[in-house]
Amino acid sequence: MNTELRLHGKINNSIEYFATAAGCRTAHHHFFQSTDHDFRFFAPGSELILGPTGLRLEGTGGTFCEYMFGVDQPISDLSKEGIVNRLILLGAGYNQAGDLEISQQNHIEQSYEEIFLQGHTVDNYFFFVSGLEGQTHRLRQEEILRYLGKALKRISNLNHQDDSQLAESLLAQLPEQATIYLLRLSDTKHRHFQKEFQTLYYRDRTSTTLNNTQTALQELADNLGIDSYQSERIRIDVMYKHRDNYRIIDNYKKVLVECYLQGDISHQQNARLTRLKTLALRNEIPSALLTTLDGKLKTQVNSIIYEPEYTAIARDILHDLLLRRGISRRDMIQLLFAKQHARRNHDHSFEKLLLETGQLFDEQIRDGAPISLLEDFSHIITFFDRYDSTATKISQIAFLGSYQPTEEILQSLLNSRQEFIKLTKGLFQKLFFEDITTDHYLGRFGRQKLVCLKKGLEEVAAGVSTVKRATAELKMIDNREKLYNIVHSHAKDHIRTRYSRYNTRSEQKELWNELNDELLRIGVINKALDSELFQTAIHDIKKEAVYLRQLLPEIIANNNIDLRNDFLANSGLDHFYIEELEREYFTLNQLEDEHLQQLRSGTF
Repeated sequence: MNTELRLHGKINNSIEYFATAAGCRTAHHHFFQSTDHDFRFFAPGSELILGPTGLRLEGTGGTFCEYMFGVDQPISDLSKEGIVNRLILLGAGYNQAGDLEISQQNHIEQSYEEIFLQGHTVDNYFFFVSGLEGQTHRLRQEEILRYLGKALKRISNLNHQDDSQLAESLLAQLPEQATIYLLRLSDTKHRHFQKEFQTLYYRDRTSTTLNNTQTALQELADNLGIDSYQSERIRIDVMYKHRDNYRIIDNYKKVLVECYLQGDISHQQNARLTRLKTLALRNEIPSALLTTLDGKLKTQVNSIIYEPEYTAIARDILHDLLLRRGISRRDMIQLLFAKQHARRNHDHSFEKLLLETGQLFDEQIRDGAPISLLEDFSHIITFFDRYDSTATKISQIAFLGSYQPTEEILQSLLNSRQEFIKLTKGLFQKLFFEDITTDHYLGRFGRQKLVCLKKGLEEVAAGVSTVKRATAELKMIDNREKLYNIVHSHAKDHIRTRYSRYNTRSEQKELWNELNDELLRIGVINKALDSELFQTAIHDIKKEAVYLRQLLPEIIANNNIDLRNDFLANSGLDHFYIEELEREYFTLNQLEDEHLQQLRSGTF
């Protein structure tokens, strides 16, 4: 018969503890001792002491916590399927050969600040086990690793587990005579900030909303005494766990792990990574969530066997600055196109080249080179920053349905346009519009916005329009896109749940009346529904039905990638939306995800 005892208390106004002892023996009911200064949690051969400023654990066991996204995670854990928690056993470590070894060291001491800084910001677990057969510390730790190691590293949603159930599940994997002692430390202020940010982000995760509430969040962090590093860890972790984010990020990680294990990145894998980054941009997933993985895994593989031509050109131009003074207009244009290629390929080595060049120039100036060398390099960096800012704003306008550019943003783009045109006529168009308009992920409304933006900037520059008017015209397209999405969604819902038909004119008129009444009632529209927009939505629904019922089954059955490409090119449907339909189709029909990846990459 198993028994369990639990204790709960506070160490200070921020940190509380939850102690649990579970086992088949009754002797463990004497498992704690409290004084004015500390709390002692003990069993034969092991003890855990909570003091005013820190913790000491001695004996068997160790500590575990849920991995937070963005925290330093060993590649050995990143590259294994299903590992979501960090586990540290007392005395355990890896030798130079990469093999796990357990020494006789049987204690650790950590301050509470270190615990929540190096581990999880909200909950961290410490544990020890009594009743094991091993005669030495090393043998007992090996027993714990054998019985509990796999489970502790793979328990999902660890911070949402009930401590009693967690102790019971771990106890079930130990020998019958064993007792497990579990202690969870929880930072209540971090938890409060986490919940507040999660409520905000899950309600409306657009960048506009987050920017508008940045001040309130910072005030909350300041009032709670949470430093900027910890608040950023919490924010990144919350954003990662959003259901629309983690699937994309985990797929990205999965591809990177494949590359890491094979030692290089194939063209197909690079295409998948690029697609996922584009999808992340469209879903407003913070770039930090992907670049964190790049820094951990992508740099460990031979992603670039040779130096791309654009990097070689940039390197030659930058190094030529050491031999002569000043940078020509032609050189600046070449550098900007090299920057464009690097951004398109998500090539972080280009930024590394700039960093190395800056360091080299600093050394040269320290050794007597003219200060004008630094001025030339600063001129280049200023243009690169302007390029990044402009490219980001235009990409957001093109790909993010929820992004509404302000007059200030359009004025900034207009100022940038003037600076690039000073280098050469037509440069702004080539750098920022020609490339993006060929992107097959650019949707119907995104294309309309680009045309409107390009025309608006030209007319404002020519003095025949105003920034306010250009902003209003972009907003009209954005409103029409939002209305289309609502009409499309409601029409599909009516067709699916109310068995509405839409083939004949009379059937479409009946459906139009239903939608018109419904959207007027809920306040989406205040006048009759635009019949042209309604017809566009109906035509798109028909195309979807044809694709899912006729074309996609044939494409899969016959590996007919040409038929898919033809539909993508001529249907007028957004590429992203078609891929989402395919994903749902594969899930519904329980088809292999690998087959879906082959379909998208064209490698049937």
